[in-house]
Amino acid sequence: QVQLVESGGNLVQPGGSLRLSCAASGSIFTIYTMRWYRRTPGKQRDMVATISPGGRTNYADSVKGRFTISRDNTKNTVYLQMDSLKPEDTAVYYCSADIRIIGGSTADYWGQGTQVTVSS
Repeated sequence: QVQLVESGGNLVQPGGSLRLSCAASGSIFTIYTMRWYRRTPGKQRDMVATISPGGRTNYADSVKGRFTISRDNTKNTVYLQMDSLKPEDTAVYYCSADIRIIGGSTADYWGQGTQVTVSS
């Protein structure tokens, strides 16, 4: 009933930039908090950034000052602008969102992930 689709992952050199997008579609009534997470091999999934419906943001310490989360509520889309990328930012990036579906309840939905590789 609801799908989240990420895009924008790529191979980039250290110091470079990427912009990830995540578009939600389906029987959406309201989208609440939207988030970006990342997972590196052998590690658990870590929160990167969150944004409330009104635009309040929160970041992991490791990305503060380098990453910017934003959303376009008219497009049901959340973005992650990543600047000054480091090799340790290499991971699969996932978006998630708390979504209330039409005629139904609220649940946490996840995308399939997009690979970001930072390497020279």
